[in-house]
Amino acid sequence: MGTRRLGSFGLVVVGALGGVLVSLGITAAAQRGDPLPLKDLQQFANVFGAIKSSYVEPVTDKQLIEDAIKGMFSDLDPHSAYLDADAFKEMEAITQGGFGGLGIEIGSEDGMPKVIAPIEDTPAARAGILAGDLITHIDGKPTKGMTLSDAIKLMRGEPKTTIELTIQRKGRDKPLVVNIVRDLIKVRSVRSKLLPNDIAYVRIAQFQERTVQDLTRQLGELSTKEKPKALVLDLRNDPGGLLDSAIGVSSAFLKPDVLVVSTKGRIPSSNRNYYAKPADYMRGYFDVAAQSASGAKVADWVKTVPMVVLVNVGSASASEIVAGALQDHGRAKVMGNRTFGKGSVQSVLPLSEDTGIKLTTARYYTPSGRSIQVTGVEPDITVDDTAQGNLFRLPREVDLQRHLINGNVVEDESVVPEIEESESDVTPKMFEFGGDDDYQLSQAVNFLEGRQVKQNDPKLVAQAEKSRKGADKQDAGTASDTTPGRRGASGPEQRKDKPASSGNNHSSDKPAAEKKTLEKTNNGAPVEHFRITPEGIMPVTQ
Repeated sequence: MGTRRLGSFGLVVVGALGGVLVSLGITAAAQRGDPLPLKDLQQFANVFGAIKSSYVEPVTDKQLIEDAIKGMFSDLDPHSAYLDADAFKEMEAITQGGFGGLGIEIGSEDGMPKVIAPIEDTPAARAGILAGDLITHIDGKPTKGMTLSDAIKLMRGEPKTTIELTIQRKGRDKPLVVNIVRDLIKVRSVRSKLLPNDIAYVRIAQFQERTVQDLTRQLGELSTKEKPKALVLDLRNDPGGLLDSAIGVSSAFLKPDVLVVSTKGRIPSSNRNYYAKPADYMRGYFDVAAQSASGAKVADWVKTVPMVVLVNVGSASASEIVAGALQDHGRAKVMGNRTFGKGSVQSVLPLSEDTGIKLTTARYYTPSGRSIQVTGVEPDITVDDTAQGNLFRLPREVDLQRHLINGNVVEDESVVPEIEESESDVTPKMFEFGGDDDYQLSQAVNFLEGRQVKQNDPKLVAQAEKSRKGADKQDAGTASDTTPGRRGASGPEQRKDKPASSGNNHSSDKPAAEKKTLEKTNNGAPVEHFRITPEGIMPVTQ
């Protein structure tokens, strides 16, 4: 990587997108610590030599080394990873706002790629891909055991070419097959518009290199005629991004020199306080010319007008830094749902010109000293995604395997929100963020204009519940499942009217029997039911 590219990566990234090009401080710190375990390294060298010389098929040195490096990350937290040449290039493209492919951010679960979030206004989003979808096949090829880098390689391709994804979605017994046409993805970080009654609406989809400049420019455009009376900052489904951008965005709305976020880690360079600085959000833009018709500078009115920040389960990391800072300083009311709960900072250390490692090096804390790792940011005013109830069912940080523990809280139901399970086979209807059908935005406007704020519409919730129960009743009439409410073999629900079916409440010393249900057969034959017992698989008498 040349000097120019290396410089463009000198950034801290706290979202799913990237990190800080930590200098050789990490290596130096490691050398200052415990001495290298020479005996264990000799054992590693022996294994390396044995595989290289005796494995049934030849394996290159490069492949063995890369696999060994990947193995070192297998038991770390889910945000630490080895970045091969493709992954390293992908990270650079994302942080700079453009890349080719489908427009989804993916993680891993059960050895398969899982959608962290579809990126707004991309082929994946338009095709109906939802956060939490598990990708089981790519063009018919099973993804079980596939590395994320391999999955990314299969999903990337030339624009206008078609790819077929097979999706497993919670609440659906049958997989979904989705055909998507690849395109050149250019993520638009900031969108804005003026709502009725002079309320400014600004949406940040990701925190990228140009986010602060774009935000400042659009705030200026919103005030060219007259100063807006209120402001809504939309961070819903924003997975995070660059720490510098999060600090710059916070600086636009906070008084100068107040604390935005602090980070704490094992090495000295990880222990820092970040403060609001005017230069962070005015850099590259006008100071004097950014005035409304009334003469008020952008830097003045955005710090004083009434403000609401919209968040949901898909708001992560950098989004949580901004929401937490504005909430702690009393600058804005946070509205929506509890956020994702990613309170860690990733740093990127280059290993060569085109490879590196992304390593979790610190936890971050809001101005009041809160760690939101696992817990997320709790909104001041809870409002459902839609009038019919919540739509997004993205697993939070706490649901990721090997997530970092928040030492200040006990992970139980009081602090860890449950993932809502879909009780209907009807695909949720996605609304447009900032559109006329955006329920949370309408409630934010109600709050800013002094009207009543509703969490949802009870009548519509009741209608939706009635519709779901009707669908369940119809399913029960057509299937022979003797357990009310079960959604088939893959369904998460257990029978609630017979506690003995639960392993925790079983009256005997034997493990609780698990029921295996086959909803349908290909030829329409009667459905058979089985129980897995200590004695084996036993048929269930109907």
